[in-house]
Amino acid sequence: MDRILVAALALCLSACSPALNWRSVVLPEIGLRASLPCKPEHLERRIELAGTDTAVDMAGCAADGVTFAVACAVLSNPAQAGAALAHWRAAVLAGLRAPAPGQPGAAQDSPFVPVGALDLPQSVRTVVQGRQPGGEAVHAQAVWFARVQGPQLSACHAVVLSAGPRAEVAEGFFSGLELQ
Repeated sequence: MDRILVAALALCLSACSPALNWRSVVLPEIGLRASLPCKPEHLERRIELAGTDTAVDMAGCAADGVTFAVACAVLSNPAQAGAALAHWRAAVLAGLRAPAPGQPGAAQDSPFVPVGALDLPQSVRTVVQGRQPGGEAVHAQAVWFARVQGPQLSACHAVVLSAGPRAEVAEGFFSGLELQ
């Protein structure tokens, strides 16, 4: 699953312009608004998420040497929220070939609960040093969060990938994520 998602994001992002032109993007099925600094490409993929074959709606682009992406999936069972977020995080870290806990560059987590999201232990912001599929080093900052809307669960993930730390860029991107 993780290699498919990384490959899909790479295809999605290859057509983006490098101009820093922030614009609002809405993933309507989920009710999530994000600001991206370039014209986003949209893609839908099916992946396994917490044991369920799930459609994931993605938008992303690359600008100024930084890749930005946001993805959300709708699950029918709100009880799967924590498991879905944990599974998604583990798949992304595996795809990045992130170091094991305790190793240099290993994932460091902090809580991340945007307004309207469920306050779950798995709702986190992660900073990690990993490797791209081609072996190049990549610094990743990512968030995972979920919310319940009626009978369904929306699980979301956003990521900033760059050659080195870009905390200010990631902070701007993540603070622009808005559940509607």
